[in-house]
Amino acid sequence: QEQLVESGGGSVQPGGSLRLSCRASGSFKTYCIGWFRQTPGNKREEVATFDSDDRPTYADSVKGRFTIFLDVAKDTLYLEMNSLKPEDTAMYYCAADSFERGIDCYFNIWGQGTQVTVSS
Repeated sequence: QEQLVESGGGSVQPGGSLRLSCRASGSFKTYCIGWFRQTPGNKREEVATFDSDDRPTYADSVKGRFTIFLDVAKDTLYLEMNSLKPEDTAMYYCAADSFERGIDCYFNIWGQGTQVTVSS
């Protein structure tokens, strides 16, 4: 039932920054929400998520450069991306699940995707 609406994608030069936004039609949980990305011919990659214990986790490739945060009052999930590299180019997806807190997350609600392109 939840709907996720993304914005903030675009083109940027290497070393630049972008902030992605994901607005929920309802209310975000504080767990099992986050961002994924995918490029043609590659599997979907988990970029940054809040796990089942409300803790942020990051892919090794983005640690120290990306930050995930949730504005509860605005029901908006953000991904701030700094020091962007060409290899960050991908379709980025916001995701959440519809289940009560458990050991694992089962992401079954997805945004439409927003393209991020990093090139000179």
